[in-house]
Amino acid sequence: MNFKADKFHLKPIADRHHWLTNGTSLNEEDMIIYQNFGSLGEALADRMIENVIGIMEIPLGLAHHFVVNGREVIVPMATEESSVVAAASHGAKLARSSGGFYATTTEPLMFSQIQLLDCHDPFAVKMRIIENKEEILRLAREQDPLLHQLGGGPRDLEVRVLDNDPLPMVIVHLVVNVLDAMGANTANTMAERIAPLLEKFSGGRAHLRIISNLADKRLGRARCTVKKEDLGGEEVVDRIIAASRFAAVDPYRAATHNKGIMNGISAVVLATGNDTRAVEAGAHAYAAKSGRYTSLSVWEKNVQGDLVGSLEMPLAVGIIGGATAIHPKVKRNLKIMGIDSAKKLSEVIVSVGLAQNFSAIRALATEGIQKGHMKLHAKNIAMMAGAVGEEIDRIAQQLIKEGQIRMDRAKELLEK
Repeated sequence: MNFKADKFHLKPIADRHHWLTNGTSLNEEDMIIYQNFGSLGEALADRMIENVIGIMEIPLGLAHHFVVNGREVIVPMATEESSVVAAASHGAKLARSSGGFYATTTEPLMFSQIQLLDCHDPFAVKMRIIENKEEILRLAREQDPLLHQLGGGPRDLEVRVLDNDPLPMVIVHLVVNVLDAMGANTANTMAERIAPLLEKFSGGRAHLRIISNLADKRLGRARCTVKKEDLGGEEVVDRIIAASRFAAVDPYRAATHNKGIMNGISAVVLATGNDTRAVEAGAHAYAAKSGRYTSLSVWEKNVQGDLVGSLEMPLAVGIIGGATAIHPKVKRNLKIMGIDSAKKLSEVIVSVGLAQNFSAIRALATEGIQKGHMKLHAKNIAMMAGAVGEEIDRIAQQLIKEGQIRMDRAKELLEK
């Protein structure tokens, strides 16, 4: 193979495809699947990221039955994992009889961190920065006057001294109300601008200037109630609560518990053109904020014996800027949900996370997670075995009937 690719980023996409057939083991037939750019289009795809050769398709499904703050919502979810959309829909359906999901968000506050090194008197530096806070905020505000006019912009400075390290440092948090944007670029640009002024007041050296994805000033919260009768009785409620307590006290269980939440969260974040990695990093960091990794959600029982769930986590998502501004499907996915603010989007996303978590923990506490998941997975196994068209459903149904959802059995059925 010849992997030399001089100025690959400057080549037209057709030339990049030609390079692939000559520089890798791909042939002309292999290249056909890279030539369809779908609704995104070749030109837009080539502008969104570097060295583009094609698009990577992820199924986009619709979760139904959601009621969020009294509003019916159909939720687009982009995921490759079977059973995620079905589980979210089922969880939402069971919560409907008690009003669905009640969700709130805090202000859309993001913050960038400015790391100051070589400060000889770090605690005095902290005081000097606080004394000059208004001047620093005024300079930051000048970087985006429109944001300020719309009611957003810099809100506060927080200063921390990290002196338990061989390299003492002063950390400044520039807190910014980013309104309906995710806000990373805005907060980072302001941090870059105020860094020289911070050097002046500190006598130190500004080093890193970057947003924190532990966006604990920008929280999404949701709660729901599921009636015990809809679960099969109070015994099932108690089983779910026991499973929830397991996740609360054991990090090994909490990791999978929270992954189930993120199955729903990340699918909606991706469908709306937001940053899945930022949201996931923030969620897991928030789960460990006490110094011990634990569950993001809590399930308990109310006085009537019904199941009550709640979820709180950072949610840095927006509806303007980035892919949300240019991706054609993202724009339409937001329209499907009737989203006109980042606040509404966060409320829907955190509700989906709670629904997803409920469905997973209910299955675990009763029939086991594999029963429903493997029924949906059976079709994937049939396709992997080579089934096409009507063969897929026929083989999947037989695999489920036999309770043998395995590749070797699927191949045997296909041969017959």
